[in-house]
Amino acid sequence: MIETTWLDATAQAELIRDGEATPAELVEAAIERIQRVNPQLDAVIRERFDAAREEARGELPDGPFRGVPLLLKDLGCHVAGEETNYGTSFLRDAAFRWPGDSYLAQRFRAAGFVVLGRTNVPEFGTTITTEPAANAPARNPYDTNRSTGGSSGGSAAAVAAGLVPVAHAGDGGGSIRIPASECGLVGLKPTRARVSQGPDVGESWAGATTDGVVTRSVRDTAAVLDVLAGPMPGDPYVAPPLPRPLAEEVGAPVGRLRVGLLDADPGEQYLDDPACRAAVERAGRLLADLGCDVEPGTPDAMFDPLFPRFFTTTISADIALTLSALERALGRPVGDADLERRNVMYRAVGRKLSAEKYVGARTWLGAWTRRMSGWWAPPELGGQGFDLLVTPTIAARPPELGWFTAAGPEEEGRRINSVMPFTAQFNVTGQPAISLPLHWTDEGLPVGVQIVAAFGREDVLVRVAAALEEAAPWADRRPAVSA
Repeated sequence: MIETTWLDATAQAELIRDGEATPAELVEAAIERIQRVNPQLDAVIRERFDAAREEARGELPDGPFRGVPLLLKDLGCHVAGEETNYGTSFLRDAAFRWPGDSYLAQRFRAAGFVVLGRTNVPEFGTTITTEPAANAPARNPYDTNRSTGGSSGGSAAAVAAGLVPVAHAGDGGGSIRIPASECGLVGLKPTRARVSQGPDVGESWAGATTDGVVTRSVRDTAAVLDVLAGPMPGDPYVAPPLPRPLAEEVGAPVGRLRVGLLDADPGEQYLDDPACRAAVERAGRLLADLGCDVEPGTPDAMFDPLFPRFFTTTISADIALTLSALERALGRPVGDADLERRNVMYRAVGRKLSAEKYVGARTWLGAWTRRMSGWWAPPELGGQGFDLLVTPTIAARPPELGWFTAAGPEEEGRRINSVMPFTAQFNVTGQPAISLPLHWTDEGLPVGVQIVAAFGREDVLVRVAAALEEAAPWADRRPAVSA
C-alpha cells in the first residue's frame, strides 16, 4: 500500500476515491502506528480498534472523508453506548456510557471518518497542560519532557507524531490553539455557534466553548470545518453564514488587509518569551510580503485586568453545574477526593455564587465584548477597521511537564494564566482565531502565531493561513518521536 503516514486527511480521502487504497488499509496502517508510537506519548488513552476495523470493512457513509482514520478527544463529542470520561477517574471507574450521539459525532460519522479511539485530556479541560491524575501525562513528540498543551493535548500529540492526519479538538479558553502551538499544528477555533454543541449542550462556559480539529494542513482544517459547520434546531446562537465553502478559500487571493501586530504589554504577571515575540515579527513580515497593510495595534480592552476574574466566574459556575448533573447520572455524590484540587476549587466557588454575581459577570463580559469588537468594526460603525490581529498563541515555548502541577493550587493558577494572555478573550467574544506553526526555537520547539478575524470571518482566516503556509511551509517538519 502507498505510505500514508504523513499524508493529510484530504490526500488520504483522495486515495480511497481513486481506488488506490481502501478504508480498511488506511485504518489498519493508523492502528499500527498508534500501537508502535503511542507508548512513548500517551496521546491515545482508549482504543476502539476492533469496532473501527469492522466499520472500515462495512458500508461507510459516502462523505468527503470516507475511510479516513480519526481520533476523538475524551471531552465532549458523545457517542451513544461509548465512554467519554472528561479526563476524570470517577467516570472512568464507573465505565459510564453516554445514552446518545452528539450532533458533532453524527457529523464526523456522516463525513465518512472512522474513529479509532479517544485522546488524553486534563480533567474537565480546565488547564492548559494534559497531565490528568486519571491518566499518564501526554508527552510532546518534539520533546517528551515537555507539555503538549491542553486541553486537546492528546489529539495534538497524535497528529503531530503522524498517528492520524486529523483529530477532534475543543476550545474553551485556547484548548485548540494552545496544543496546536506547542505541537506544531494548525488549530482553528471557529466562530461561536459555527459548530453545534447539541443536543446535550446548548452553551457552556457562557458560550465560550466550541469544537473543531487539529491538523497538519490548512486545507484539512478548512475542509473538515465545512462538514462540521451548520446550525441545529434549538441552538442558542447562530453564526453568520459563510460566503462559500472554506475549502474554496484555500489558494484564493488574500487581498489588501489591515493587520495589527500586538503592541500592548499584557502585564508583569504574564511570561514574555523572546521566541514568541520573534514569531509575531516574522508573521508581520510575511503578511506584508503578501500585500497586507501591517502596523502595530491592539484592542484597548484586550488586557482589561477584570477580564480573568469574570471569565473564571462563569467557568466556576459551569463546573459546579456539570458535576451536579454527573452526580445525578451516576446516582452517587462526586466528592472532593474524586477531583483534582483545581476543580475542587472551581466547584466550591461555583456553589457559592449568587445569581446576581453570575449574571453580573456575564453582563460585564458582554459589555467588554462590545468594546473589543469595535477594533474590527468598520469606521462607519465607529470602529477602527482592522481585519486581523496577530499575537503569539501563548507567551512561552512548551513548558516542561510538571511545571504547572508541582505548584500549590494558587500558584498553579498563576502559572496557567502566565502562559495564556492571548487566547481566552476570543472565546468570550466568539471570534474565530487560528494558530499556525510559523516559528521554531533554536532547540527545534514549535512556537505558534495566533491570527484573529472579525466575528464570522473564518473565510478570511483560511485565505491568509493558506497563503502563509505556502510562503513559510511546515509540512516537512518531523518531531523527535513520530511514526
